[in-house]
Amino acid sequence: MRYVSTRGAAPALGFAEAMLTGLARDGGLYVPETVPTLSTGQIAALAGLDYEEAAFRVMRPFVGDAFTDDEFQGAIARAYRGFGHAARAPLVQLAPNHFLLELFHGPTLAFKDFAMQLIGQLFQIALARDGRRIAIVGATSGDTGSAAIEAFRGLANVDVFILYPHGRVSEVQRRQMTTPAEANVHALALDGDFDDCQSRLKDMFNDFAFRDEVGLAGVNSINWARVLAQVVYYFTAAVSLGAPHRKVGFTVPTGNFGDIFAGYIARRMGLPIDRLVIATNQNDILHRCLTGGAYRTEGVRPSISPSMDIQISSNFERALFDAYGRDGVAIGRIMDELKQTGAFAVSQGALHWLRDQFASGRVSEEETLATIRAVHAATGELLCPHTAVGVRVAQGHLGAAPMVTLATAHPAKFPDAVEAATGLRSALPPRMADLFARPERVTRVANDLRAIESIVRERRRR
Repeated sequence: MRYVSTRGAAPALGFAEAMLTGLARDGGLYVPETVPTLSTGQIAALAGLDYEEAAFRVMRPFVGDAFTDDEFQGAIARAYRGFGHAARAPLVQLAPNHFLLELFHGPTLAFKDFAMQLIGQLFQIALARDGRRIAIVGATSGDTGSAAIEAFRGLANVDVFILYPHGRVSEVQRRQMTTPAEANVHALALDGDFDDCQSRLKDMFNDFAFRDEVGLAGVNSINWARVLAQVVYYFTAAVSLGAPHRKVGFTVPTGNFGDIFAGYIARRMGLPIDRLVIATNQNDILHRCLTGGAYRTEGVRPSISPSMDIQISSNFERALFDAYGRDGVAIGRIMDELKQTGAFAVSQGALHWLRDQFASGRVSEEETLATIRAVHAATGELLCPHTAVGVRVAQGHLGAAPMVTLATAHPAKFPDAVEAATGLRSALPPRMADLFARPERVTRVANDLRAIESIVRERRRR
């Protein structure tokens, strides 16, 4: 199994190299050269398996010879051992033909744990095997950072530096990043928004001298292994609802496009997905692009669903790569245009392809609160604001096939929004009950590449 860059000018890599590299040296994102498929019988055989065995069967074709079966199965078992639900990703029915897929039972109460816990285990195997040290630098709008820190804290071969937008994450999200005491963990509060964090991250990867000097690696959703781990729960949910003998739809609250791109890969693998629906908050660049044909940044407006406060959706490049017939030169050109002007027009052929693959919707702040309130009144379920965005959009796309909305975070991570909607504050799990009493360690940084690189150089362990 080989992986190629969306911009076509970087060497093809195997699974382990693509995982450890993160961003390709031409600035592109790695994708599989070909997408393996599962037969109807193989998909049907996932029914009744535990999550770990289903994960092994779905992901194994993408791994090639990077890990032995024993290594890969062991990594999967360790990754999900600490989840708080036996099913790992249970389904809950909200209404006729509408289900929630609860992805918040991991150690940091967000869907990012499914990928990050596995990546932590795989990195450890690969680095120990090669005797390497790396510096992981990540950018987060809230949940990726805490999931990465939880996965890599205390590991001997890794230093972790997480950039998050100062004042633009929830208090629970911030404290999950700033309270770990391990010496290899560094939380960096950047003066700017998430797009600034993500841009500085990409700048570091494109500074090849710095990248090689510190052994830079990335675990943002630019990392293919992140996407791959998220493909699994599309299969387990769909099979629970009758796939492959019936189609199932999915609605995904998304900002950086990684989670819904995982659904697209599941469909390419043979899962009979009815519709893939993009749900956006008021920072609705993806919805505007699909409906209007132009990808145009308009600045981020802070919202009560902060993990979706994004204008530059990195993983959208992976979808565009397929939409443009895997023409890396064309992708490089429009990505340069986006960097220089903040916008690009999608060709008619590519736009037609995108609309065939994805539907979309947008939800206002008022609609988000109203959805939290209405769902709680009708079902007793408390939704985090991101999940509420997904539920609201899904309600406009219900049909004959079951619809699954991805519940991406525990409501306790966003207590102010939940309380504003319902008057209730969702409690953190007992293992996190002292979160607000733990001391914080954080460094405020300017939106300046050299300043950030200086911190990484000084604080990484030799």
